[in-house]
Order: sequence, then C-alpha cells, then structure tokens
Amino acid sequence: MTAIVGLRYLLTSGLFAWITGKVRPGLYKGLDRQIRREIGWSLISAAIYGLPAGVTAWGWREHGWTLIYTDPAAHPLWWMPVSLLLCLFLHDTWFYWTHRWMHWPRPFRMAHAVHHASRPPTAWAAMSFHPVEAVTGAVVIPAIVFIVPVHAGILGLLLTIMTVMGITNHMGWELFPRWLVHSRVGHWLITASHHHRHHESYQCNYGLYFRFWDHLCGTDRGLSSP
Repeated sequence: MTAIVGLRYLLTSGLFAWITGKVRPGLYKGLDRQIRREIGWSLISAAIYGLPAGVTAWGWREHGWTLIYTDPAAHPLWWMPVSLLLCLFLHDTWFYWTHRWMHWPRPFRMAHAVHHASRPPTAWAAMSFHPVEAVTGAVVIPAIVFIVPVHAGILGLLLTIMTVMGITNHMGWELFPRWLVHSRVGHWLITASHHHRHHESYQCNYGLYFRFWDHLCGTDRGLSSP
C-alpha cells in the first residue's frame, strides 16, 4: 500500500508539474532544491499513509471489519452520492480543525513548518508533511470507512478527488475557470486561488474541499491571485 500511495503521488504530482511547465513555463524556475525537498518529505508521508490504509484494506478483505461494500444493491443507489458528500464533509471537517491546530505556535514549529517551507508551493508539495502531520492525515479516511457505509467505487472516487484537489490547490496557479471560481458555487469550494492565500497569510483559509468551516468560523479571507 505504501508503494501504491508513493507511486500515485509521483505520477499525479508529476503530471500536474508537467502541465504547469506547459501552461505556465518558468513558474517553478529556481525551485529545484525546494522540489527535491518536497518529494523527499512526500515519500516519507507515503510510507506513513500506507500503513493505516494497508491495515484497513486487509481488515476489510480478510475480516470484514469495515463498512466498505461492493454489491450496489446492498444500499439504495441514492446512498452512493450521499455517502461521497458525507465522506468529503467529514474529511474536510477533520482537516480544518487539525489544520488550525497545526497553526498553534508549538505544533507549527514542530511539524507544520515543513509544509509551509514550500514558498511558493508547487505541484509536488501536496504531501510534503512532517511525519507528525502525515499521521493526522493518514488516519482519517481509514477511520471514516468504519463509520460510514461506502461502496468501493465511491471510495476510489473519494481518493481521486482528495489527490487531485490536494495537488491542484498547491501548484501555484488556478486550474479551474474564472467563471467557476468566482461563482456562487465557487464561493463554497476551495481551489488554488483560495488555498494560495493560506500560504501567503497563514492564519486563514484552512479548509481542504469546502469553505464551509472557514465561513462559519470567520477564517475565510477570500482569494489570492496565483
């Protein structure tokens, strides 16, 4: 599982870094040393993410420990999109509050400073975490599948969304069209324009997928212009 997570990181971050080179040539110029550091921390994070993921997969396949299911008839079909949104919300909630905690002075110095050492962040930075921070991220999806019934295909979609948004939010430019980012829907979604402001100002814009908690808690500071 560690190998799968690591390979997924290298392929997807590599793809979006290549796209960045085509769309925004020169954006990562002079960042070779930073990128090597991001890749190193990310591969350590991949090893950490792989452990609970592997244990959870083994427990599901061998002992039926989780609520993952493969038969579409096991639950009503409407539950599939509902379960996806629920999982995204739970993950986003966990991320928001652990992320805010990571910005307290002591945990920031101990762990989260590794992630913020990427100035500016690149497509390689999405998993560039200190091991302490990696642990907080690694346990959440495995924990969710013990409390939320989720189809294996929906779980795969959830992991895809997590990967793509994690990378695109860090790559230093806005992938999504302006009409979406500045729309009513965009007011509730996190893209690079929103997360880049976090890397500029630190004490704001803590969410992962949605701006719900940022709006509710008064930590939303709007968009940047990456």
